[in-house]
Amino acid sequence: MLAAVGGLLMLYHLIRMRSIIFSKEIMISSLIAMVFSVIGLFAVDYNNSQDYSYASYIVSMVTWLAASYTTCISIAWIHGKLSPRLLINYLVAVCLLQCALALLIEFVPAVKIFVDSYFSIGITEFLNKVKRLYGIGAALDVAGVRFSAVLLMIAVLLAKDETIRHNSRAITVYVISFLLIAGIGNMIARTTLLGMVGGIVYLLSTTGCFSRTMQHANIKLWGIILSALAVVFIIGAYYYNTDAAMHKLLRFGFEGFFSWAETGEWRTDSTDKLNTTMWIWPEVNDTKTWLIGKAVFSQWHDVGTDIGYCRFIFYSGATGLVTFIIFFAYLSVTMAQKSTVFKHLFILLFLLLLVNWFKVSTDIYVIYALFLSMESPYLSQHYKEEIEHTKEKRNENSLLYIRPI
Repeated sequence: MLAAVGGLLMLYHLIRMRSIIFSKEIMISSLIAMVFSVIGLFAVDYNNSQDYSYASYIVSMVTWLAASYTTCISIAWIHGKLSPRLLINYLVAVCLLQCALALLIEFVPAVKIFVDSYFSIGITEFLNKVKRLYGIGAALDVAGVRFSAVLLMIAVLLAKDETIRHNSRAITVYVISFLLIAGIGNMIARTTLLGMVGGIVYLLSTTGCFSRTMQHANIKLWGIILSALAVVFIIGAYYYNTDAAMHKLLRFGFEGFFSWAETGEWRTDSTDKLNTTMWIWPEVNDTKTWLIGKAVFSQWHDVGTDIGYCRFIFYSGATGLVTFIIFFAYLSVTMAQKSTVFKHLFILLFLLLLVNWFKVSTDIYVIYALFLSMESPYLSQHYKEEIEHTKEKRNENSLLYIRPI
């Protein structure tokens, strides 16, 4: 629905600009996505498969892009401006809402019945069986990797956005949001740990913690972080010792930390499976599968592995995997070049993607699509004075003019 509206809005804005203009980033990334889709389509045809999971990736990409355009236009209309910080604020709010919904679904039976009846995400029965928290359309690793992406965004804002760094109230709000998303997010999906650890490491490395001197803003930042962490830890410890349900959820979400504290060894059920039974590759002499795959992705149980790199190899081989990595590498580099404050964010997102594929094959293009839409020619022209942390003037070479209308 959002994509359909976005497509109409794009058409309307192109008519208003009296030219058909596409950004260079969208054109080149679409071309790479098309190549990736063709590789997948060839793998499907060559292997007589019916699994079109990534053979139609270009369609998924366009759908996400059009849907994100609707989102960005809506935010711009409401606020009269559009900036990376404003977009991130909305993403933070969505994550906090999903965390709150997950707790309501878990602890309020009426809410759980309503959600399971009207907003089923297709795996509700499985989630209830394994006693996992879930929001509305937010569960397992799909939710975890998106929580991780938003945690990285918060870390970059705290480290690089000078407007926030000199506002104690804003810092407090972002820090508390980070801790809540990290804590509850890990109870929903432990993949959230990637964003939590990545965000903390980024803050430690960019705020002078390992230097002999620290700026006053960084001292204030870490003072708020440590104070908020102490409060959250005390509240968590209280519920851990007094509430059986929260006790179980906390042990699941932070299983590795509890294992490390109690046995001196970092272990979780997931890492044990990854290190023993999940790394499955084609036979060494199976050149065909290594190059073009077997076009098996949706039915990954037939292969026996859920690890992202393995699944991509079995679907479209090394050819498809390398093309997909190039797709995200190009987006990350080009988006990083557009901003001085947020250039680190897209490198962090790319690293998040690569690390996440050691566990599952979750796609985070939806995050890139939002920032691509925000940089669209129409929004740049009509909200240029309000767009923050971007270059003062767009390079004309970054746009592709097809023809005047």
